[in-house]
Amino acid sequence: MTLNVSVDRRDFLKGAAGLVIGFYLPGRGELRADSAVPPGKLNAFVHIAPDETVTIMVDKAEMGQGQMTSIPMLLAEELECEWSRIRTEFAPVDKAYGSFQGTVGSSGLRSSWMPVRKAGASARDMLIEAAAQRWNVDKAQCHAGNGAVVNSATGARLTYGVLASDAAKLPVPQNVTLKDRKDFRLIGTSPKRLDTPAKVDGSAQFGIDVRVPGMQYAVVARCPVFGGKVSGFDASKAKSIPGVKNVVEISRGVAVIANNTWSALEGRKALQVRWDEGPVASVNSAGISKTFAARTKQPGAVARKTGDAPSALQSASKKVEAVYEVPFLAHACMEPLNCVADVRSGSCEVWASAQIQSAVMGTTAKITGLSPKDIQVHTTFLGGGFGRRGSTDFVAEAVEISKAIGAPVKVTWSREDDIQQGPYRPASYARFAGGLDAEGWPVAWTTNVACGSIQGRKEGVDRTSVEGIEDLLYDIPNFQVDYQLTGSGIPVSYWRAVGYTQNTFFSESFVDELAAAGGKDPVELRRHMLAKSPRLLAVLEMVAAKSNWGQPLPEGRARGVAVVNNIGSFTAQVAEVSVDQGKVRVHRVVCAVDCGPVVNPALVEQQIQGGIVYGLSAALKGGITIDHGRAQQSNFNDYDVLRIDEMPSVEVHIIRTDNSPGGIGEAAVPPIAPAVCNAIFAATGKRIRRLPVRAADLIA
Repeated sequence: MTLNVSVDRRDFLKGAAGLVIGFYLPGRGELRADSAVPPGKLNAFVHIAPDETVTIMVDKAEMGQGQMTSIPMLLAEELECEWSRIRTEFAPVDKAYGSFQGTVGSSGLRSSWMPVRKAGASARDMLIEAAAQRWNVDKAQCHAGNGAVVNSATGARLTYGVLASDAAKLPVPQNVTLKDRKDFRLIGTSPKRLDTPAKVDGSAQFGIDVRVPGMQYAVVARCPVFGGKVSGFDASKAKSIPGVKNVVEISRGVAVIANNTWSALEGRKALQVRWDEGPVASVNSAGISKTFAARTKQPGAVARKTGDAPSALQSASKKVEAVYEVPFLAHACMEPLNCVADVRSGSCEVWASAQIQSAVMGTTAKITGLSPKDIQVHTTFLGGGFGRRGSTDFVAEAVEISKAIGAPVKVTWSREDDIQQGPYRPASYARFAGGLDAEGWPVAWTTNVACGSIQGRKEGVDRTSVEGIEDLLYDIPNFQVDYQLTGSGIPVSYWRAVGYTQNTFFSESFVDELAAAGGKDPVELRRHMLAKSPRLLAVLEMVAAKSNWGQPLPEGRARGVAVVNNIGSFTAQVAEVSVDQGKVRVHRVVCAVDCGPVVNPALVEQQIQGGIVYGLSAALKGGITIDHGRAQQSNFNDYDVLRIDEMPSVEVHIIRTDNSPGGIGEAAVPPIAPAVCNAIFAATGKRIRRLPVRAADLIA
């Protein structure tokens, strides 16, 4: 498998033998080639070579979710080729793939669902036309299958490799017929992942693996206080460290450049920097929490308003109030952040394990002043992303340093750099009130959320800060959500499942509080409120049945349930938990998911399992605390993650529907925390309203 594309894209189009299909999404740029490309909903390249191999250029980031397998499956299904003939390459950054090229929001497969299928169908149509012309027969007399075109009347057969050159001379069809889903042979099955052999034998190239001739190595000393700046530095001791070659100031701090990463790290230890710590130096977690609490007592910007919730609360038979809070969270990707940049006169190359290739291009162009046509971005495999690699701070550092020293350089962040320098999942605070009628059913709901902003406000509301509450599907006649923008000076950004990670914990825990106050079973209450939301109701019914909800459990164990609709998918989870002297043990998690059509069930199951591990780690162990503007955690010794002996058994049940494809990479993260905390309440009678779960909250 070729993992980097070094050949110029135009030369690739001109010189590659065989059939090359270019396609793009309308309004997102056009394929720049010598021959015109008809418009169509397409966004990548397909190359069929004379040796019968079929190469698809994947314009997404591969960070473990399996897109180097699932996206080619879409192509192979429509192309009617042999799966064993498929090869993949990471696509270069080019407008042919649209103005946005990358993977965020679990969008990779669902954004490829139609374009890649149409690319395969277009190629199939052209191959059939080429065969019909060679046989001098009507095109309707031919059909494709198993990597060849067959003459239905005579049984004659021509392989794709034989036909590729002729097909490449034909116009790309503007309208193609896609296969009916009932005729799928590959989609819906679980062939082996195409990237597994390369990852097993070590040939897969991650960003940390990149080496280029003449490359130097760098680390950056950054202010330990967020927002602080360099006021001066003494590099003499750093330069005395063997292997250290240079020390330069950049926008984020002071870079130490050496012959290897270890020498650079040692040089950084010896570096003497004076910092202007700035106003955030007085910030701490207790103060942030106090500010958040005060803000939620004030009216905020209205994110959603249905009926008259304040009045309904006043007239309700019973009123329930609760406050929930979560801390900042680091992403803690297993592969350290890194980037290689080579800035030359008139050109630049960048190798980055980044989620958004377009952002890498934009950052590089801004720093170098070069045109995108003079910049080449190489995509590598990612050792975890979770939203952290959607930022380009580590790319900017590499480009700045390379530009300053006039040589290629690799910048590496240590684990401590990554965990202590942010950006983080925002800390958040939410104040809830709910009203029940005389029969115990919810009639009113209000929430006031205090949270920092990730993507900016529209009409006073940052939707990422309220998603998971303001878009709840529960049928409650009077419903209002307010938002309070509450900054802290601590940098925040996208974290796996974004606002749903905290807000699903808040809302699904509060739903359980309403159930208990109204004397309702938690599943019964949700079932009642989801009568008008059939897809979410279906996964709730599935998970209740598969988890044996309501049936006896071994002594000391209890169940909790939670549901969520996010990234176009619908997910329900039941956690089976025990608590012993403040120690929480999650024994079993049952998950039901409806993500629309399923391309590869094994990949869905793997992503559900991975999401549960990630979400459970955050719920039971995760938290960044701030003191004097500094993050107190530094590595896995004090920012712990779930260990293998703590992993529950996970059962995944997939409901296949004909709806539009939903995402799956983030679907399982939000419900696990509330499912576990609701189970803790069932086992102990103690409500967990603050994460991570603390033994003191269970023993007190």
